[in-house]
Amino acid sequence: MISKANKLPEPGQAERAALAQRLHSACVRLLRRARRDDAAMGLPPGQASALSVLVFGGACTLGELARIEQVRAPTMTRIVDALERRGHVRREADAADRRRVRLRATPAGVRLMQRGRDRRVDVLGAALGGLTRSERATLAAALDLLEHLPSTEP
Repeated sequence: MISKANKLPEPGQAERAALAQRLHSACVRLLRRARRDDAAMGLPPGQASALSVLVFGGACTLGELARIEQVRAPTMTRIVDALERRGHVRREADAADRRRVRLRATPAGVRLMQRGRDRRVDVLGAALGGLTRSERATLAAALDLLEHLPSTEP
C-alpha cells in the first residue's frame, strides 16, 4: 500500500495550481481596483461588506451573517448596531419563529449599495475599454466557465 505522503501528484495538478494562483492574483487586483471608490459610500469596509451580504444575498440572522463574513458574533453585533444607527439595516422578528431576529437592509441601505456597485462596475467597465473585441470575447468565455464552477459558500 502506498502512503498518502508518497502518492504521486495527479496529472494536471501543478497546472491547476498555477492557474488557480494566477486567477487569485487577478481577482485580488481587480477587487482592489474596484474598491478604490468605496470610501464614497461613507462606510468602513466591514460595514460595507456586511450590508452587501444583506442587500445582494437577502435577509439573515446575525449568526448567519457572522458566519458568512467570517467574524465572531460580538463583532457582527457591533457592525450591525452601527448599520442600524445609520438607517441601513433593521431587525425584524422571523415570521416562522418569532424568537429569532432577522436582519434586513432598509431601502436607504439598498440604494447605498446599488450606488457603490454601480461605481465598481463603472471602474471595471473602464478597464475593459482597453481590450480588443477579441479579448473581450475571450474574457466573456472565461467568465462563462467561472460562473459554472461549484460554489464553496455555505
